[in-house]
Amino acid sequence: MPPLNLGNHQPRTPLNADQAWQVTAGRAGGTVLFFDFDGTLAPVDDDPTAVRPAPNALAAIEALAPVVQRIAIVSARPVEFLRDRLGELSGVDLYGLYGLEHSHSGGETVTEPTALPWVPTMAELADLARAELPPGTLVEYKRLSVALHWRTAPQLGGIVQQWGQAQADRLGLRVQAGRMVLELKPPVDRDKGMVIGEVVQGATGAWYFGDDVSDIKAFAALRARAAADPDFFGVCVAVANPETGQEVANAADLTIESPAALGDFLTRALTRLP
Repeated sequence: MPPLNLGNHQPRTPLNADQAWQVTAGRAGGTVLFFDFDGTLAPVDDDPTAVRPAPNALAAIEALAPVVQRIAIVSARPVEFLRDRLGELSGVDLYGLYGLEHSHSGGETVTEPTALPWVPTMAELADLARAELPPGTLVEYKRLSVALHWRTAPQLGGIVQQWGQAQADRLGLRVQAGRMVLELKPPVDRDKGMVIGEVVQGATGAWYFGDDVSDIKAFAALRARAAADPDFFGVCVAVANPETGQEVANAADLTIESPAALGDFLTRALTRLP
């Protein structure tokens, strides 16, 4: 079977998953598998500190790691959070805070130097958010970003977003919208798309699994790589949820129902790879 090129693949054109894994099997040693964490590997929880990956998804990643070139988790969470939830998985790279931090296969955590001066600003912003935002808002301080959640109080969404945007304008920060969350981060050029674009250089194929609007940049990076190289094989997979509507699903080639269903999907893939 000749390789499929998804560079010009339209998101709503059906893609056969079995055929895609067959193509991947012929180039597994040059393929990178990318995963978002929240909502993709792990179900979203009212308490973001209580989130745990779906057991079958974690087991499948551990089995896939020696089969493909690389596995990378690309998340808004800090690297240490990911390490705690995922354990010391051999051959798995962690990219935290949209790429502001990274750790390769259990190695030390490296922080983007241009982001470090913003640590005091983020700490002060977290304190201010706790003091000024109404009860029901959950303030998640991540050292290099502050996430403002209103999942347990949906009626506060407008207030939280307005306050967050005002603080971003005042401090010169960037804003990242998500599933019932607004994240404020330093004005440093790092995002999921940039991470994926760098990692796939030299790869012969890649899959990206994500569930949120920030993952659309990662999808775009795979499509750009495929458009530039007819031999590159890229697949964009959305994990469905009602909070992002069809925006993420429409940008993907395949849609999976949930993190648990993703684990089953990856387990089946193992039978198709060498």
